Amino acid sequence: MVLNGRIETFPKELRLLIAAFIIVLSVGFYTGLLFVGETSSASPDGIEEQYLGNEDDLDAKVMKFKKNEQQMLTLVHGHILSMSLIFFLTGLVLVTTRLNLKFKLFLLIEPFISILLTFGGLYFLWKGMFWVKYVVMFSGILMTLSYTLAVLIILKQLIKSPTKFR
Repeated sequence: MVLNGRIETFPKELRLLIAAFIIVLSVGFYTGLLFVGETSSASPDGIEEQYLGNEDDLDAKVMKFKKNEQQMLTLVHGHILSMSLIFFLTGLVLVTTRLNLKFKLFLLIEPFISILLTFGGLYFLWKGMFWVKYVVMFSGILMTLSYTLAVLIILKQLIKSPTKFR
C-alpha cells in the first residue's frame, strides 16, 4: 500500500478533522513547553533544581524540594505514555505526507528515542547522574524540533488543494 502523498487525496472533511486535531494537540504540546520554561528556567541547572530541589540555596526566590520516588515514577510514567500517544498519532498522519523517506523515518522514530532519553534522563538525574541534565536538555530540544517540523509539514500538505493519487 502506497501512503506517501496520500494526505493530498483525503476528502475535505477528513483534512479539516486532521488539521483541527493537530492544531489543538499543538496548543497542548506548546503549553507544556511554557510550563517547563516556568518551572525549570529551560536550562540544565534549572532542570536539576526542579527535580533535586534548591533547599541549600539561601538566595532562591522560590523554594523547591527534591521530588520523592513516587513523584518521579508518576512523572516519568505519565509523560512516557502520553508523549508516546502524541507522537504515534502525529506519526500516523505524517506517514501519509509526501516526503523524502529517510527524512520521514527520522521524524517518525526520533521522538520516541527522545522520549526515552528525556524522561528516562530525568529519572537518572534524580538518582544522582548529574551530567544527564545535558542529555535531557538536548533530547527535549530535538523532540520539540521534530514535532514542530512534522506539524508544519502536515499542515502545509493539508492546506494544499487535493490532487488525484498517483
